[in-house]
Amino acid sequence: MGNFTSFADFLQMGTHGLYVWLSYGIGLAIFIYNILAAYLLKRQFFINAKRRLRREQGSV
Repeated sequence: MGNFTSFADFLQMGTHGLYVWLSYGIGLAIFIYNILAAYLLKRQFFINAKRRLRREQGSV
């Protein structure tokens, strides 16, 4: 644990624990959002492509 004497000291990071862990949490939330947004856009693209193909095949 480096320079910290206990796990509680590690979590508190001196007096900066709130800011450190909040920034990690926000970074993780942005990372997860980016992955989910890409997945949902890909899924929506394929749904629309299938719908378009069915429509085009029905009109021929």
